[in-house]
Amino acid sequence: MKISQVNLYQLAMPLVTPFVTSYGVMKEKPFYLVEVVEENGQKGYGELEAFAVPDYTEETSETAYLILKHHLLPLLKGEDIQHPREIKERFSSIRGNEMAKAAIESAIWDLYGKCKHRSLASLLGGSRQLIDVGVSIGIQENTETLLELVSKYVDAGYTRVKLKIKPGFDKEPIQAIRERYPNLTLMADANSAYTRSDIKLIKELDRYQLAMIEQPFGVRDFLDHAWLQNQVQTRICLDENIRSLSDVQLAVALGSCKAVNLKFSRVGGLTEALEIISYCDQEDLLVWCGGMLEAGVGRAHNLALASRSEFRFPGDISQTSRYFESDIVTSDFSFKEGKMSVPNGFGIGVAIDFKQVDKFLIQKETLFLSDK
Repeated sequence: MKISQVNLYQLAMPLVTPFVTSYGVMKEKPFYLVEVVEENGQKGYGELEAFAVPDYTEETSETAYLILKHHLLPLLKGEDIQHPREIKERFSSIRGNEMAKAAIESAIWDLYGKCKHRSLASLLGGSRQLIDVGVSIGIQENTETLLELVSKYVDAGYTRVKLKIKPGFDKEPIQAIRERYPNLTLMADANSAYTRSDIKLIKELDRYQLAMIEQPFGVRDFLDHAWLQNQVQTRICLDENIRSLSDVQLAVALGSCKAVNLKFSRVGGLTEALEIISYCDQEDLLVWCGGMLEAGVGRAHNLALASRSEFRFPGDISQTSRYFESDIVTSDFSFKEGKMSVPNGFGIGVAIDFKQVDKFLIQKETLFLSDK
């Protein structure tokens, strides 16, 4: 495959309700829809998931766009790509900028699937048609509102709930949920809101039978997480500080966690994600599929990846309607009794709804990579 041009659609999709974490409040999802076009006209799609401000990782939608345009895409000019796995090596001279890399690489995986008349799930080694999924709930104003939300999602069929927590909103809401739903698979996501000084509180959370506590400490820390995991029974899960396979290997060597939230956009693409999955399976480390408030294209990529048998814990891949009133793909993803179906068409298996793209469009840019 030779990429002749790339179209970048800058979009902003309003969220149904603001999503509150310890980082702050998100009212809309800014992202780029990446369209790669090969010389015969076939197209593949990916999403650039970096947020507007550098609070989750160092990347932002603006900086990732600049890296993608000026440093990554020139590396593909005139190149004949035999397989998407090659992209990781072609981009290796550019340090970091994982989300920028993943946006292009995932679009090329979609393009490759369409050219080969295969689904992305099958290309990635996925075998399941239905996968268990969970829901992530942001920080709420009060416990009553929180319990109403949890009830709504439990009634809808979700069997796993992740609650965002921060100092002042942690033990009480967790206790309230556990008292009402003693058998619900419940986990907490701290988004690095705690330090060693909070050890007494974190130890108290052991009593609530949480599936895990996600990223309690700093986004580049492994030592303090190892210290914590040695003192609590609950699994510690790492998220923000896992950017590569080598990060997972470091976490295993130090004993920093017992679970990994894997987001392929945060580790540079699907190729790196596959290597991480294999390593986690080898080390008996729980790995599950996280989410970045993706629109339909990113959600389809996540479903394809999560169809692999190693994912035995429900991921953050809930329905589009959970976040957005309308999506940029022509069909919604089937959800029933806590499970979502994996698209089985060629590539990501969903088509782009360009009327919706136009609705959320800020600007479009076309970059030509052909030597002609």
